[in-house]
Amino acid sequence: MRNLIVVLGDQLDRHSTVFEGFEPAQDAVWMAEVAQESSHVPSHKARIALFLAAMRHLRDEIAARGWTIHYRALDAHPETTLADALAADLGRLRPRRLVLVKPGDWRVEQDLQRTAANAGVEWTEREDRHFYASPADFAAWAHGRRELRMEFFYRWMRQREGVLMAGREPAGGQWNYDADNRGTFDRRGPGGLPAPVRFAPDATTREVLDLVARRFPGHPGALEAFDWPVTPADAAAALDDFIRHRLPRFGTYQDAMWTGQPWLYHARIAAALNLKLLDPRRAVDAAVQAWRDGHAPLNAVEGFVRQILGWREFVRGVYWLRMPGFAVANALGAERPLPAFYWTGDTDMNCLREVVGQTLALGYAHHIQRLMVTGLFALLFGVRPLEIHAWYLAIYVDAVEWVELPNVLGMSQYADGGHMVSKPYCASGKYIQRMGNYCSGCRYRPERAVGADACPFTTLYWDFLDRHRARFAKHPRTALQWKNLERLPAVDLQAIRDQAAALRAKLAP
Repeated sequence: MRNLIVVLGDQLDRHSTVFEGFEPAQDAVWMAEVAQESSHVPSHKARIALFLAAMRHLRDEIAARGWTIHYRALDAHPETTLADALAADLGRLRPRRLVLVKPGDWRVEQDLQRTAANAGVEWTEREDRHFYASPADFAAWAHGRRELRMEFFYRWMRQREGVLMAGREPAGGQWNYDADNRGTFDRRGPGGLPAPVRFAPDATTREVLDLVARRFPGHPGALEAFDWPVTPADAAAALDDFIRHRLPRFGTYQDAMWTGQPWLYHARIAAALNLKLLDPRRAVDAAVQAWRDGHAPLNAVEGFVRQILGWREFVRGVYWLRMPGFAVANALGAERPLPAFYWTGDTDMNCLREVVGQTLALGYAHHIQRLMVTGLFALLFGVRPLEIHAWYLAIYVDAVEWVELPNVLGMSQYADGGHMVSKPYCASGKYIQRMGNYCSGCRYRPERAVGADACPFTTLYWDFLDRHRARFAKHPRTALQWKNLERLPAVDLQAIRDQAAALRAKLAP
């Protein structure tokens, strides 16, 4: 055998560079389902099912081409790790070269590189054309910068790629329309929303759902609502549905939350992008065309483009620039264990009950639910960054480490000390009240920090300011928050400290 083409579960790009020059008489494709990739964190059942179903659909397409594919199905081999499964087949197949694109997980890359070296097989990493920017591109942009800020990277990418540009200037005269994208619903709520297109499981996916239910009964989450895109055709349909029905109002309401409305105006394409069932250029181009056609306003299109061309590319660059040290960052010294309700939804805080319950049912929450509900509580509570990172990696169907880890450790938990974002995303319960209706169904009062009906978010917010005043009191972007802390009478501040301590004791595992 000349080349053994390794295709991992998040590399399902039918147009990947690994397939260029494929010679059926000399080359073969290798894929493997292994228990470790579902259990090194206790993955949501729907996350496991999504990866396996999408992998098996690609397997069948490759076999239909007449190419040789060595596919290790989960129940058909004894190895439990990718490295062991690959080592067994390298000894049997004896290829001259392993060919793959860069894995999305530093741990996996290290394990497979060692396996190839131990077998004496050449390791060939080809360019990953799925992304706009390579890790080398990002490293060149980042060189000499003490702090990395997405906004500057995003502008550089817009200019380099010619996206939403009028010559060298941004379309519409400004780079960022975030200030126009913070709308909330009135008390009547979002009204009638177009339901996202659904993808009924086919025979291959149903087989996977049965397998996951049987092999991983103790894992979190449910499978009953599973209808994620598992093929490129599904992913394209999901994108088209979003562009037609929800993109026009996505910008205005992208930060809003509402009870019983998990999707609102969001796209259900993150998982398809991260498994490489959908090319990000197709998504960006479709949104830009919708603006040119007058179908969607600029604030909606720019906000969507910023998430893909800006933030998604940025976090991947940061991940590969900063690993492996990034994974153990803990700048705020957070050392508390993750409260048990993150795995069950069993809490009397309505916002967390809603978001965690939705997450367990669907494997999904939109970015504000993640950042400003589950992430915010972990930040204020003082959860160990590695624990909350492991939860996010386990619980969301779109989680691949290159995108999840920087979002959690850098943005949500400020564990890197501000290398990625300029200030911690800390807020009281009043923010959650402003952005949706969760507080209307809650026993707690978001304006209160002390007392039986005090909102735990608000109590912990003031406690967070108190605990970290030395770091942030003179920070140019946080000084106002800490000035408000200085106005609290000493007796009130001590009461907040006492209530925060009691809350932590109550929620300790």
